[in-house]
Amino acid sequence: MKNSLAFLGGVLCCIACNTIEARKPISQRTGTVLSHTIKQTKALIAAENAFIASFIAKDSTAVYTTAPFGCWYAYNNKIEAEVASPVEGDVVTFEYAISDIFDTEIYSKSELGIKKYTIDREDFIPALQEGLKLMKVGETVTFIIPSHRAFGVVGDGHKIAMNTTLKSKVTLLNITQK
Repeated sequence: MKNSLAFLGGVLCCIACNTIEARKPISQRTGTVLSHTIKQTKALIAAENAFIASFIAKDSTAVYTTAPFGCWYAYNNKIEAEVASPVEGDVVTFEYAISDIFDTEIYSKSELGIKKYTIDREDFIPALQEGLKLMKVGETVTFIIPSHRAFGVVGDGHKIAMNTTLKSKVTLLNITQK
């Protein structure tokens, strides 16, 4: 009897496991939510960029240049001499202030203090990471930074609200070569 039960169990196992078939998901997801979010984000970025462009067109006090990294900048103090700009690995010392696009101060230079930053090796405001590479020691540059190149949809958790277009005035004080 034991042998016949063992034989019957073995036959059932072989028959039951003959073909392996994957379980099908209960619900199949589509990319509609993701594609909708991407379209919405692109529309928000386009609207913000159009707003910034109209703001710049009305600003007669500065000449802004469009940067390839998604922001705009104007020199407050430009150094014409041929001196080096920082490159990856250089340590830069600078001071900066942050305001909204209408010049309402968010963080003053005294609040932020003098900052040291290693180019392309530390986390910092993305647009300013790239903007510092354009600067020479002694220059002061005002950057207009769209929210997606600054603190985005989360803000900074303190004073900068979500989706805030920023203006930052940066003075490069020193470059220590790598």
